[in-house]
Amino acid sequence: MTDTTNQRPTSSQPGADAATLPTTYAPAEVEGELYERWVERGYFTADAKSEKPAYTIVIPPPNVTGALHLGHAFQHTLMDALTRRKRMLGFEALWLPGMDHAGIATQNKVEQQLAEAGLSRHDLGRAAFVDKVWEWKENYGGRILGQMRRLGDGVDWSRERFTMDEGLSQAVQTIFKKLFDDGLIYRAERIINWCPRCLTALSDAEVDHEDLPGELVSIRYGDGEDSIVVATTRAETLLGDTAVAVHPSDERYAHLVGRTIKLPLTDREIPVVADEHVDPEFGTGAVKVTPAHDPNDFAIGQRHDLPNLTVMDERGAITVHGPFLGLDRLDARAAVVGALREQGRIVAEKRPYEHAVGHCSRCRTVVEPRLSLQWWVKVEPLAKAAGDAVRDGRVEIHPKELERRYFDWVDNMHDWCISRQLWWGHQIPVWYGPDGEVVCVGPDEQPPAGEGWHQDPDVLDTWFSSGLWPFSTLGWPEKTPELEKFYPTDVLLTGHDIIFFWVARMMMFGLYAMDGEIPFKTVALTGLVRDQFGKKMSKSTGNAVDPLDWMDAYGADAVRFTLARGANPGADVPIGEDWVKGSRNFCNKIWNATRFALMNGATVRGPLPAPEELTAADRWILSRLNSTVTEVDALYEDFEFAKVSDTLFHFAWDEVFDWYVELSKTTLNKGGAQADHARRILGEVLDVTLRLLHPIVPFVTDALWTALTGAESVVVAEWPKDSGYRDADAESEIALLQQVVTEVRRFRNDQGLRDTQKVPARLELAGHRLGVHEAAIRSLLRLTVPEEGFHATASLPVAGTAVELDLSGTIDVPAERKRLQKDLAAAEKEKAQSQGKLGNEAFLAKAPDEVVAKIRTRLSAAEADIERITAQLAALPQG
Repeated sequence: MTDTTNQRPTSSQPGADAATLPTTYAPAEVEGELYERWVERGYFTADAKSEKPAYTIVIPPPNVTGALHLGHAFQHTLMDALTRRKRMLGFEALWLPGMDHAGIATQNKVEQQLAEAGLSRHDLGRAAFVDKVWEWKENYGGRILGQMRRLGDGVDWSRERFTMDEGLSQAVQTIFKKLFDDGLIYRAERIINWCPRCLTALSDAEVDHEDLPGELVSIRYGDGEDSIVVATTRAETLLGDTAVAVHPSDERYAHLVGRTIKLPLTDREIPVVADEHVDPEFGTGAVKVTPAHDPNDFAIGQRHDLPNLTVMDERGAITVHGPFLGLDRLDARAAVVGALREQGRIVAEKRPYEHAVGHCSRCRTVVEPRLSLQWWVKVEPLAKAAGDAVRDGRVEIHPKELERRYFDWVDNMHDWCISRQLWWGHQIPVWYGPDGEVVCVGPDEQPPAGEGWHQDPDVLDTWFSSGLWPFSTLGWPEKTPELEKFYPTDVLLTGHDIIFFWVARMMMFGLYAMDGEIPFKTVALTGLVRDQFGKKMSKSTGNAVDPLDWMDAYGADAVRFTLARGANPGADVPIGEDWVKGSRNFCNKIWNATRFALMNGATVRGPLPAPEELTAADRWILSRLNSTVTEVDALYEDFEFAKVSDTLFHFAWDEVFDWYVELSKTTLNKGGAQADHARRILGEVLDVTLRLLHPIVPFVTDALWTALTGAESVVVAEWPKDSGYRDADAESEIALLQQVVTEVRRFRNDQGLRDTQKVPARLELAGHRLGVHEAAIRSLLRLTVPEEGFHATASLPVAGTAVELDLSGTIDVPAERKRLQKDLAAAEKEKAQSQGKLGNEAFLAKAPDEVVAKIRTRLSAAEADIERITAQLAALPQG
């Protein structure tokens, strides 16, 4: 018989006995100490000089201001599972950690701190403020890194990176210079998202849209036949209108196109222009055009050469001279509507009018579209390369159905605004001279000096530096051993919600900076963690959960297993505390089963006995063990974490703990050679099972595996291999045994018998293949050998045999007869319905083959139920 394991413990000492394990598993007493031991021994430190094949994952860098939330715990669990398994498979596995400087979020934290002291950043000045932010980062930033240790993240702490560290800052300056020199970075006025409170441009990722009640007012421009009505939710922007637009084919306004019309509340005449962008079916078919305060209007303005009139300052106050000067934009909205109403120009008002309103994700201020001079990346050639890499198969997106979402982004990407009006971040490496000179400076170049020269005050969008993450963290632009060994990375595991904001940017920058070499081979996209009812978690709704609370209560392994068990590719993950409790129970079950094995001398020493020396139960569990190894391997390669977890859960709990361990008790009690074989098989099965479970539940498995084997650590053990051993006969035989035991257990339960209650029974096993299992069956079912006076009151035909039980005085015969008659009626109804469908020629002609097959199966099951129940009724005492 081929050995089912490729890893023999390296220690010469035998496995520990149960005395080395506490009677109950206490995660808090195991996890912290165990994790520090892993780190101290260097298990997670990758060697760039190793000849092993490389396997690399870079962690999506959490914000330096962040704390571990369930979304982090979810993705980190999956990344850790992938990395731990590959390490066990013999790869030089690098899981690289780090943090993002999170420009706006971090600057806001420090500004809030200053405000408590009555100061602003301007009171300190730029240099002193940046020093203050670094001080805050050292004192308060990075708490999530400590929480990652608590979760069990097997990251290489020696390679921890930060997007503002010296090496990554050099990478940022290098790629900016390269893009600038290649004409892919430019400066221009465009409409951007602007936060009037943070006083900076925002990326789309930093704007949260929320449906809110507002007002939709319809305003009449002009008078008489030359008038035209437009509707708007932002009446204050009327002050910056430079045209009214209609569709070229709209006959209602054909006479006005090319003419001018009086703009209300002003002395200006504005043109009526025809533009394909206007939807003639929406509203009045006419729209006001404010190029400096709306992205669509800006595009119309570009096409018709309209002036751009900015009517608000950076804080959202009106700058147009007149009665509205200095008003906040929201106050100005009401004032403008009031003034229009006085002039009789309000045609209609709709309140409330629900519409999407953008808010700054950091301070919740309503975002203002604003014309602004900013730095941009010309994305067209970069985005094309990013799309081609997926289309030609160099990069695989998993699950494949999410490719479409990726292509929707990269095929329709607009130029990217990369400048931010902040002080914390990578300052744009461009200098301006006194005579209009513009000089971009690389990392090894000296900036121009002299009177009148100054550096651009803006910093780069945080996504710019994080877009370099897969290669900048490995030392680029230097040709480091790490870059040579670990690039391209293997898997990027991240949420589907940041395909555009992060995944696409890494693809663009990776292909551009690394001469067409992809940044990762596979993008494994996950869903979002939600509560047990499928609702988004948030503090405001009161359903947010701190994973540390659950880890305190149930252990890190329980949280990890719950998250992994819900991780279907690309799908959202519901999670509730009861599920974590269930996972805690599973960890306890693993612990108790291993303690039982140790107490009974289970061992991993020596070769496995030959098949002919083993019981059917031994051969069955070895066959199932090998099948499970192959199944788990295939599921891991397809990122089916939920199915991996479910497969291991049912194999470990149902087959190993509930069946094999229980069956082995009979063999162990007999003693002799069979008992020795059972101890060896029990050790083998637990050894392999613990190794299979380790990537997802690392703590409990390492504590148990080292106790069982006496070896160093399961972290550095080899991943199990399928030896190819299968035993169909043993699997069939144990399936029959399970059928008997399950049916009798169900019957006992229906009768209300206690699990421990012993019942006399006669087993008709003479000449039956289950005859050798009589002792085990009796033990599992609490069935005693019949004595004088035995009277069978119930007979259960099952698996080609019968179990007769004497339940005299233990059951309510009329109630049992009533229950069985109800079950019989249900089975007969199912039989009749199935026969009716199968006898209907029209149905058979139209129904798919699989539907017909399913109905035939239901018919067979109903007929078997009728036979079984009829026999049970006949066996009941009369009277």
